[in-house]
Amino acid sequence: MPVHTVVVDDHAIVRRGIVQILAEHPEVRVVGEASDYASLRALLRARPEVELLVMDVGLPGKDGIDILKALRQELPKLRALIVSMYPEDQYAVRAFRAGAAGYLNKASAPERLLEAVSQVIAGRKYVTPEIAQALIENLNAPNAGALHEKLSDREFQTLKLIASGKRLADIAEALALSPKTVSVYRARILEKMAMANNAELTHYAIKHGLVE
Repeated sequence: MPVHTVVVDDHAIVRRGIVQILAEHPEVRVVGEASDYASLRALLRARPEVELLVMDVGLPGKDGIDILKALRQELPKLRALIVSMYPEDQYAVRAFRAGAAGYLNKASAPERLLEAVSQVIAGRKYVTPEIAQALIENLNAPNAGALHEKLSDREFQTLKLIASGKRLADIAEALALSPKTVSVYRARILEKMAMANNAELTHYAIKHGLVE
């Protein structure tokens, strides 16, 4: 029986490319595509047989990490492979903590995607050497890593949006939060990272490659 799969990415061209690659996998059948959390939930209601998600992190509204957390509670048997433009050392550890079965950079060769899917289908975690190194460093020195590693997932999202030049109202809309809550997150970020203002946060984010 093929593994019923949904591809989740907010860029139609990227989705088409992933679907075409997955068509080469003999055990995979793509039964739908989604661009955000709302369309994914609608798809999962219509296709309860879905077993695998191949999903981006940077989605509008509820991002991939939040989606993983929500689905892990409701659909614990659903597996998710994250395919993201963000380097492994930025998001992989967070993704695995949220319940991902694998993490792959979009710059990888198509063969790597097929290999990752095979691993996940077989019930194993797909871990690249880069992710393995990040996991080891996180375990061995959880309090000695980069400053942004101290942030919660929501704080990390807020930091990236601040650094990309988004206004308070825009950030609140993007994260489906109130402006007051975003202000609280910003204050926590500044405190945890020992910085004084948005300019310092932006400089840090650019230096560490946290913004596109």
